[in-house]
Amino acid sequence: MKENGNILELFNSVKDYWSPRVIADVNEDYIKIAKLKGDIVWHDHENEDEMFYVIKGSFDLHLDEDIVTLNEGDFYVVKKGIRHKPVAKDECWVMLIEKKETKHTGNVISDITKSIEQQLK
Repeated sequence: MKENGNILELFNSVKDYWSPRVIADVNEDYIKIAKLKGDIVWHDHENEDEMFYVIKGSFDLHLDEDIVTLNEGDFYVVKKGIRHKPVAKDECWVMLIEKKETKHTGNVISDITKSIEQQLK
């Protein structure tokens, strides 16, 4: 991890969709980047909030009672315990801010779930 860098250039190192990469740590949080396309499993984070910030493209954030469309420059904080499922029709670049202990897909394990160790590579 670096203390500085260019976010757009760092996205070049992200090869797989739904595979967040930790780019920095700030106090108790990780700053991550990820490319989204398609969808991921419904999940929640029991004890942690999660912030999505769209760098490029757009995606729909499905919540139990709503669907929020996020476009370039938009952000949304999913509060702890809220089930959500991001869906991106086309490739979307996002920055995530999460507590260091936040599990990628909460307590739901799927073939795309990434461990913190995988996200730190």
